[in-house]
Amino acid sequence: MRFINPPLWLVGFRPFFALACLAGMTLPVAWALIFSGLMPAPAATFTAVQWHAHEMFFGFGWAVLGGFLLTSTKNWVNIRGYHGPALMLLAGTWILERIGMSFGGNWPAPLPAIANNLFLGSIVAMLLWTLIRHRARDSYRDNVFFLVLLPAFLVAKYLMLYGNDFPAGYSMAIGLFRLALLVMLERTLTGFMKAAFQANILRQPKLDMPIKLLGLLLVVEFALPRPLTAAIAFALAILLGIRFVFWKPQLACKRIDIGIMYVGYLAIVGQLLIEALGHVWQFVWIGSLSVHLFTFGAMGTVIPAMIIRISKGHTGRKVVFDRLDKLALYIMLAALLVRVVVPQIYPAGYLLWIQLSAACWLACFGILGWRYIPILFQARLDGKEH
Repeated sequence: MRFINPPLWLVGFRPFFALACLAGMTLPVAWALIFSGLMPAPAATFTAVQWHAHEMFFGFGWAVLGGFLLTSTKNWVNIRGYHGPALMLLAGTWILERIGMSFGGNWPAPLPAIANNLFLGSIVAMLLWTLIRHRARDSYRDNVFFLVLLPAFLVAKYLMLYGNDFPAGYSMAIGLFRLALLVMLERTLTGFMKAAFQANILRQPKLDMPIKLLGLLLVVEFALPRPLTAAIAFALAILLGIRFVFWKPQLACKRIDIGIMYVGYLAIVGQLLIEALGHVWQFVWIGSLSVHLFTFGAMGTVIPAMIIRISKGHTGRKVVFDRLDKLALYIMLAALLVRVVVPQIYPAGYLLWIQLSAACWLACFGILGWRYIPILFQARLDGKEH
């Protein structure tokens, strides 16, 4: 029982933020080594590019999203939430998936398919059960979007690995993570700006709801006519830009812990504009610019700040970003420049830029792992249970 009930298994963010730090350290470096020819790609029915995209979205990304949603959903509906053996099971299936994705190519059928789907299938079912069962007491009525998003991740995963339509799969995965980030930023930045600057930022349902609806439409952009997709992406970017102006960025940029989340917001706007442009005008960017502007610019900037904030606040610590916290955030801003901006200026060094950006992920999540994994194993400082 002592193994089942330590602080690590009290609430969802604890084990999954620890796993996210390990994934953020290792997965980009593994891809850089594979891309450089220094390490063989996993032996499997899918390509190395499929492995890389899947692991960043469904390995790293879902470790973060899973930890966030397991923690948030219990607060949204005011219940105890999954803990103990349930979290151990989910963490175990996440680890099994990483093993299966990297070494399961020669396993007898159907073991690879089971290993690669058990985690996502389990956590999606558990989250849906929480939201549906306690819908009447849900403090956010627009959580109906998660009732659509969560099962849609299963479809995106299938298309990415097994459906012979990898572009559709990663396009859908980006759309799903983009909408999840927009919902999260909409809810959290309101409180962050109020606490940091006593500032109220614009929250207008007539603007917020169209943003989410357009984001939901773009989840299936692969099935829409290209001109329509371009129009939707452009419209969403314009609405986000309008809202950004009223979200007082001049204040947010005074603090790196909040300002970096505004950088992530702008990265989503930029990614949408590039997507819209790409549907109507053929322009050659270096290094899958749209995809990496989202993964480095949105996920790569917002996620470290959220890991720091939640890991401190939900363990009873004061949410203050110290020098090492800020250093980790600046490292991820450097990774964004190195991976997205610099290759457009000096494409001849593309291999070096991939290696340097992977080193930035290793450094950032190495700092976070070194600092916060021990905290995630410890009881709250304020005496509360979870």
